[in-house]
Amino acid sequence: MSSPPLTGSPRANRPYRLEQIDEAAVVQLYADGFAELCHRDKVLVWHLYQAAKAGRDIYYDQRYRHNLGMRDILEEVLTHADGIPSDVLAAMTRYTKLCWINTGPYNNLTARKFVLRLSVSQLTGAAEIAARNGARFRLEAGEQVGDLIARYAPMFFDLSFDPMVTCKTPGEGRDILTASANNLYDGVTMADLDGIVERHPLNSRVVKRDGRVVEDVYRVGGRYDTELRQVVGHLEKALPFAPASLADALRALIRWYRTGEDSDREAFDIAWVRNLDSRVDTMNGFIEVYMDARGIKGAWEGLVYYVNHEKTEKIQRLAANAQWFEDNLPIDPQFRKAKVHGVSARAIEVVFEAGDSGPITPIGVNLPNDQRIREKYGSKSVSLSNVIEAYEQATLDSFRQEFSWDAAEIERAKQWGAFASEFTTDIHEVLGHGSGRMAHSVTLQPQELLKEQYSALEESRADLVALYFVADPHLVTLGLVPADHHADIVRAEYEAYARNALVQLRRVREGTQLEEDHMRNRQAIVNWLIAHTSAIETRVRDGKTYYVIVDVNAFRDGAGRLLADVQRIKSEGDYAAAKTLFETYGVHFDAGLRDEVVERANRLKLPSYTGFVMPRLHAVHDTDGSITDVEISYPCDLTTQMLEFSEERRNSIL
Repeated sequence: MSSPPLTGSPRANRPYRLEQIDEAAVVQLYADGFAELCHRDKVLVWHLYQAAKAGRDIYYDQRYRHNLGMRDILEEVLTHADGIPSDVLAAMTRYTKLCWINTGPYNNLTARKFVLRLSVSQLTGAAEIAARNGARFRLEAGEQVGDLIARYAPMFFDLSFDPMVTCKTPGEGRDILTASANNLYDGVTMADLDGIVERHPLNSRVVKRDGRVVEDVYRVGGRYDTELRQVVGHLEKALPFAPASLADALRALIRWYRTGEDSDREAFDIAWVRNLDSRVDTMNGFIEVYMDARGIKGAWEGLVYYVNHEKTEKIQRLAANAQWFEDNLPIDPQFRKAKVHGVSARAIEVVFEAGDSGPITPIGVNLPNDQRIREKYGSKSVSLSNVIEAYEQATLDSFRQEFSWDAAEIERAKQWGAFASEFTTDIHEVLGHGSGRMAHSVTLQPQELLKEQYSALEESRADLVALYFVADPHLVTLGLVPADHHADIVRAEYEAYARNALVQLRRVREGTQLEEDHMRNRQAIVNWLIAHTSAIETRVRDGKTYYVIVDVNAFRDGAGRLLADVQRIKSEGDYAAAKTLFETYGVHFDAGLRDEVVERANRLKLPSYTGFVMPRLHAVHDTDGSITDVEISYPCDLTTQMLEFSEERRNSIL
């Protein structure tokens, strides 16, 4: 039974952690300041919210070509379930929730496939019962329900069929594109792309047709025409309510969706960076490249938010002093920016996320990703304040206690962990991603040069900037951290970072290598520090392994030395060095250590990752159709929200 919707309950009395499905926690996200927005901003949020929802199925299709068909089968069974045996329905409900959270049958962090714990005959029987109850399945000509299930059986049940959504280390002699099940390529290998210059590198699917490599472009009139027309329609409705600078960015985004041309994408990025006046903003487009084994193709996402003025002051102080931090980076001076342009930063309250940013969400973002635009026009960083708060509210005390070495570490984590984590995330986004420059001799984008190693390297670089500067006394001078507690904050962050590299192994329960870029980067940094400094000791007590910080100064010094090397690799586009770094320290791990961590996590029922239930908006109209108010509520139930989304999708198509 779902909890009743809430409309602004005090934090202490409202649910955050809603349920846990296997390794996945489900948490409600709250946007407390929404009710205080002015009418114009509320209506603007409403239209941007609709635009974000309209593109949701683009990411479903990008992530796996069978995703939408699988989802239709699962949701039709769940919504016509009368008479289905309880054990079958329970297994289907569990699997469907995991598919909703992960946008398909692949774990968001490990990239590995998970399967439905039923037999083909059990799923067939359930689907036939659902059909008799009125379920409408998408059958091909002459096909029966049993034929449909047989056609989808490999996707639901066979772990060896399309086993990984993204595989950047497939093994000797195997191709990273054909080893990846995502829908960004079709029939294309890395060898096929030799000498190919893509006109639409970010927003196209590359396919082989009649022996020729061609781009299937994401644009109105092209691939995802239906969805993008709806996105554009909602963006156009947002224009009258948007301040001038945001309206300029939205018009540029609309043009890019219509033409698909990379020059229009660049114009949108520039306009978006320049929009600093609007309290309400959105990220909408083909943006992050983590899902692509090559690190080139953008995954669609829609994120809608408004600025939290109270929390923004601190992060803006970082941005205002970006030149000082750039000048003091522990890297070769030739790779520093002589003049930092347009670094802006805000703390935000998320209203809605879809696609690549939801239900599993980041806690900080820095965009655009185009290195040339970063260097010439700057970047915008946001810290997702209400997401960070929700994570903190939903975190179990046993999580810190189990993997901390002693009571002092536990106490530091409780007292300073949240502050240190949010602050280093701010440095990561504002100063980390926004820092550095390419070598003068390099003309290509770093993504093109570093290929599948780029994303992990860039995340490592931003993390190292944060780990280095969080300990800098200049932060006290700027009034960003309290002088009398700075040492505790630094140690708490270093302890948490090392601890996380150990604890994250619980997420990869099969195999002995990491695929997700953030996991690779954390593993590489901690393993490099263990190998090259005296900062971290690996200790065992009562059969349990701990990573213990024994020298804070050595940790910072090591982070600075590794940062210098990582920046050189990026600036020069040194693919071989990037591959060696991650193959040595970031990809492979000891299965025995992983099994120990998994056993400890299982005993305490600690989740490995979190999916969020988003706020729900409802527009109130007067008799002439004008919006008189926009109300916010909180479903507090994953199933309710996901079925609402699908019902809205069906209605929009009809």
